[in-house]
Order: sequence, then C-alpha cells, then structure tokens
Amino acid sequence: MTLLQDRPATRLSPPSAPTRTFRNPLPQLAMFCWAVVTALPLLWAVVSSFKSDNEILNEPWSPPSALHFENWARAWNEASIGRYFLNSLIVVGGALILTMLLGSLVAYALARYEFRGNRVIYYVFVAAMFFPVFLALVPLFFVVQQLGLLGTYPGLILVYTAYAVPFTVFFLHSFFRTLPGEIAEAAFLDGCSHGAVFFRVMLPLARPGLFAVGIFNFLGLWNQYLLPLVLNPDPDRYVLAQGLAALSVSQGYRSDWSGLFAGLTIAMLPVLIAYVAFQRHIRAGMTAGAVK
Repeated sequence: MTLLQDRPATRLSPPSAPTRTFRNPLPQLAMFCWAVVTALPLLWAVVSSFKSDNEILNEPWSPPSALHFENWARAWNEASIGRYFLNSLIVVGGALILTMLLGSLVAYALARYEFRGNRVIYYVFVAAMFFPVFLALVPLFFVVQQLGLLGTYPGLILVYTAYAVPFTVFFLHSFFRTLPGEIAEAAFLDGCSHGAVFFRVMLPLARPGLFAVGIFNFLGLWNQYLLPLVLNPDPDRYVLAQGLAALSVSQGYRSDWSGLFAGLTIAMLPVLIAYVAFQRHIRAGMTAGAVK
C-alpha cells in the first residue's frame, strides 16, 4: 500500500496571464460621429427656440441670454401649431389603434392557423413593405377621392393603416409562431372561443412585440409627410408635417426664425418623449424576438 505522503507532489502550473484582445476603435468612433451628427442639429434647434431672432442670426452657437418662452406661445397660437398638433394626434392615434388591431389579428391567423394560401398571403404582406409608396400616390388619390374621403380624418386614418399594416404583420408573425401552443389548447379545453384565446391569452403573451412595433409605427406615422401632402389638401386639417412645411415658408418670409425653431421643437417633443419613455419596451421586444 502506498502512503499518501510517499506520493510525489503534483506541481501546479501558475495561472496563465489573461490574454488581451485588441479592440478595433473604428466602430466606436463611427458611432460617436454618427451620434454627434444626429444629436447636434436637434440640440441646436431646441436651444435656438429659446433665443431671439437677433441672437439666432448674430450668435448662433452661443447659449441664449434669456429664455424667450413667448416663441413657443407664438408658434402654438399664431402659427397654428396647436391645431396641426391636434390633427396629428387624431390621425396618428386612430391609425395606430386600427393598425395594431388589424395587424395583430392577421399576424395571429397567419402564424397559428394552417389553411390554403397561408404563405401566399404572408409573402404578399412582406412584398408590400418593399413597394415604393410614391408609385401608388396617383391611383390612391383617385380612390380616396371617389370614396369622398379626400381631405378628411377617416381618409388619412385608413391610408395610414394600410401603409403600416404590412410591417406590423411581418413583425408580429414571428412572435405568435413561437408562443407555446399548450397554453392555447388549455384555454380551448376551459371553454374559450378562438377570439377569447386571442384577446385573453395570446395577445398578452405578445406584449413585448406589441410595444416595440407600436413605437415604430408611431414614429413612422408621426413623421409622415408624402401621404398627407397628396391626400389632405384642406389647410384646416393639416397634420404637423404639413404645418411645419407651411410654417417654414411663412416664417422664413417674415424672418421669424425663433418661432420656426419653436415649432420644430414642439413637433419633435412627442417623438422624443415616446422613445425615451418606451425604450425599455423596445429593447425587450427586439431581444425577445431575437431569442425566439
């Protein structure tokens, strides 16, 4: 029998030094430059909205000597930014609700039910995402005109919905396909109908995807300019993008640059607030889709 102390001691090798990996700084530098190029004009517009016209022309890069909040009041009241803002809320809000309802229903049906033509319908929605919208402006104008919806809120809401539904279907399709089918089967055994399973079970499970695609749709529809330019000729129903274009012309001739920058800042605020408030949900939705 060999005693434990008679065994030769094993020599432990010293821990190896951590290997240093070389990180290429070019991607970080490119991202920093892109952030500066993107954020600097926005910050300059916000700062300029609190300046007087003289400071904007003579001292464009200096901070304002005093905060001129009257610029915002003048843009809201005299330049009709308040009316344009309300019009955008009505149109985008109605289109967003309709888009999320129809898009989630279509995506759920295509993802969870097998029927003839399923893949054909799905690829039609995918192909619609790549169709240039300006090619459909002329026929779209005559269709909306024949329906008597030209220059109305329902006309813009329906067109916005048709514009945003393909992306919504494409985005939510993968979420509904990866949801566990056992939960739906258990709901059916408990007596739920197909509609109850969708609204009570599947839709809450897809909440991260709904938040993410909802924010993307809001950003895209809020900044939409080409569709209302063609389909909304009534100045009283201008959305915010149309109002800003008219404001840039009128305020430019009047040399009211402070009012123009105030109007631009008011238009940017909902987009910035929505992104800052829901950025966690956007990341969660994108991560959940990637993992699934």
